[in-house]
Amino acid sequence: MTIAFAATLLILFVGWAGSALGLQYLFGVILPLVAGAVFIIGFVWKLVRWAKSPVPFAIPTVAGQQRSLDWIKPSRLECPWTTPAVLVRMLLEVFAFRSLFRNTRAERTVIDGTPRVTYFSNKWLWLFALLFHYGMLVIIIRHARFFLDPVPACIAVVEFVDGVFQIGAPRFYLTDAFILAGLAFLLLRRVVSERLRYISLPADWFALFLLIAIAVSGILMRYVCKVDINQVKEVIMGLATLHPVSPTGIGSIFFIHVTFVSVLLIYFPFSKLMHMGGVFMSPTRNMKCNTRQERHVNPWNPWAIDDPQANYHKYAEYEDDYRDAMVEAGLPVDKQPEA
Repeated sequence: MTIAFAATLLILFVGWAGSALGLQYLFGVILPLVAGAVFIIGFVWKLVRWAKSPVPFAIPTVAGQQRSLDWIKPSRLECPWTTPAVLVRMLLEVFAFRSLFRNTRAERTVIDGTPRVTYFSNKWLWLFALLFHYGMLVIIIRHARFFLDPVPACIAVVEFVDGVFQIGAPRFYLTDAFILAGLAFLLLRRVVSERLRYISLPADWFALFLLIAIAVSGILMRYVCKVDINQVKEVIMGLATLHPVSPTGIGSIFFIHVTFVSVLLIYFPFSKLMHMGGVFMSPTRNMKCNTRQERHVNPWNPWAIDDPQANYHKYAEYEDDYRDAMVEAGLPVDKQPEA
């Protein structure tokens, strides 16, 4: 946690120093272009790599009755065996976080001297995850107005609905509150839960701190340390059209925000945040559970297709190779080692 927080503070300092030292072109033009290129290339490379990974067996995650005999009622969504059913389950997973909604929390308690495991509903994680992800989606859609001229009507509608509860000037957006609430919950969940703190890696903390820094710097730039929006749009339109415009004269908060976003884009393809694209490539989600209708054979295991000439390692041979180590580890063996 400390390392991730220190790294976030370092990025903040670098963004501020770049503006203060007159390096606006480096941090406002070159860095975002490099970050965008790394993001696109890294994202595509990761998806292609996953797509080329062999999946010889049907390994979908199921939580219901598989289709078998006619008089046994199957579960179409929990154990889909047709492509339309898989598609529906994928849509519910992507847009409603269905598996997270079904998530439960287990706690070990002692009742009358007897240890028991009790399961509880865990819907808060699902709710705040929805707030964060949909808040981020709407914010990205709203930011498209900086890249497009004229602004499409659909984006204007999203912006209007997001700011329908207008409070003061500039208009307050609901998603600004939603994304902060979602990130605050995810951060406090890791801080409060001893079990989560134990399994959390620096990369987990860094992603959270980086997203919080982006959200906070963006909100500060809109409501507190205001910048010239027209000049910002001119700079961003220049980036989008590959005709860069000098960002000189924009406040430091803009370069701090852009630095955070650029670091996120560079870090994204190589982090756990790639679950955004990975969910579509996951065989546990996108495969049909039809193992009772079709035989799935591992193509690189010749004994799996009853090849009499297959030269595979039998268990007896395996035990001969590792018998001493197995006995030393306390594992059962068919034949004891010779004295």
